Amino acid sequence: MPAETRETRTTGWVVVETLRNYGVDTVFGIPGTHNLEFYRPMRALGVRPVTTRHEQGAGYAADGWSLQTGKPGVVVTTSGPGLLNALSAAGTAYCESRPMIVLSPGPARGHEFADAGTLHETKDQLGAASAIVEWGRRVQSAEEAVEAVHDAFALFASGRPRPVYLEVPLDLLEEETDLPAEALAARPAPRPARPDAERIAEAARLLSAATDPVILAGGGSRGAAAELRALAERLGAPVVTTLNAKGVLDERHPLSLGSNLRLAAARNRARDADVLLVVGSKLGEAELWVERLEARGRVIRIDVLESQLDKNQRADIGIVADAATALAALVDALGPGEPRGDARVAATLEAVAAECRQLSAVNTDLADAIVAALPADAIVATDSSQIAYWGLLNRLRVGSPNSTPYMATYATLGYGLPAAIGSRVAAPARPVFAVVGDGALMFSVQEFMTAVEQRLDLTVIVVDNGGYAEIKQNEADAGIAPVGVDLAQPDWVALAAAFGGTGHRAESASALAEAVATAGEAGGLHVIHLPQSAFTK
Repeated sequence: MPAETRETRTTGWVVVETLRNYGVDTVFGIPGTHNLEFYRPMRALGVRPVTTRHEQGAGYAADGWSLQTGKPGVVVTTSGPGLLNALSAAGTAYCESRPMIVLSPGPARGHEFADAGTLHETKDQLGAASAIVEWGRRVQSAEEAVEAVHDAFALFASGRPRPVYLEVPLDLLEEETDLPAEALAARPAPRPARPDAERIAEAARLLSAATDPVILAGGGSRGAAAELRALAERLGAPVVTTLNAKGVLDERHPLSLGSNLRLAAARNRARDADVLLVVGSKLGEAELWVERLEARGRVIRIDVLESQLDKNQRADIGIVADAATALAALVDALGPGEPRGDARVAATLEAVAAECRQLSAVNTDLADAIVAALPADAIVATDSSQIAYWGLLNRLRVGSPNSTPYMATYATLGYGLPAAIGSRVAAPARPVFAVVGDGALMFSVQEFMTAVEQRLDLTVIVVDNGGYAEIKQNEADAGIAPVGVDLAQPDWVALAAAFGGTGHRAESASALAEAVATAGEAGGLHVIHLPQSAFTK
């Protein structure tokens, strides 16, 4: 018989209880020798632990969960290797400005830098994590640990939502505490700061007089969908988004230019606007595919941080505020007016489609086949695969933000499958897909087991181009014969079955549609192998 569990209120317990008080009911990680006190209270507190098969997958799954819930993803690792395995996910959250809390035990107090050969000993794991996240803390008491959780939620509510790291020394993690319930209670979120009234008035005057205004929405706008739409319609301003803001304006809306900022046809509309309003974007090279936008008209920028207002593009008017608050203030300042349209949106989208095809006809064809097969309300997680950034993310139109978990800036491989798992855990009412390349999927194929174990309905479409096709082209462009890029493939159908799922091979658009429909009806894990060669005949 297993030993009877004890409800000992340790520092680990009160940390998890504080998270639960903020509405976090799911965490991702792997139980280990040193982190058991984080796991002790989960059942009693109603927290669902999702055990992935690698800590990197735990981090990406937590990110997918966060995108669907609006709460920070929480990752629990063990000390040393477990933490280091999760840092790629923390780096992703940092680059994409997404909230995440990484919890890990550390060396016992007084044993820092001991170099004594203890289990999981790492020279400076706090330093390693702190170099990646917004802030890292090694706490010295239960009170400090709980306060760090409160500080994290205050940051996520009022600042740029980036990951944080909380290290609890092993002896402190296991130490009992009598902290009262009120110390663990969630605190009210700080109220968003009101934007400067004069700058709002000046921006409203500029927008009102514009003849060709354009709105460029970045990841910082994702919580301001209603306000963004109201302003766009009031101005008749087309909206182009970064990939992190995809869907913040329904991409079927007549003013939507989609998440096509990387493509010249849409990017030039923004560049050539007489007034460009940039909302919550640093306008980085990874989202533009060029070094700088070089806007030709007047530029208004809204960002929660003043340090962002001139980053990569000087602002004529800079407004420091939460996107929803600032956009609502602009609508109020403009006053009532008839909704307007923009007759050039359709032509721009046609040019975008032509550009997609010119970049990669085969990926465009594949993307169109996948889009036609997907349910309209699907969540589609992707990876840094050609099928994603040279096709699917441009061809797929979504109606709400966070419907396409992706990481445009960090561009890691291995993200799509675990992000889809986290999304499915968070949003069980929506169909969830991962669409990834064969090279990317091999970075996280072990997470098939997580999906099966968690009894998730999840469909993975793997586009097989034989390995690292883009790198192969990069080598050719550099005059290098193919090296290390033509990769052996598993039997994807058999592999799915080995994990307890169902495999399919689809060599046509109709076969793909049939496989997707079958997966939706049957439920469980389905893996659809889509050989790219079948679409190039």
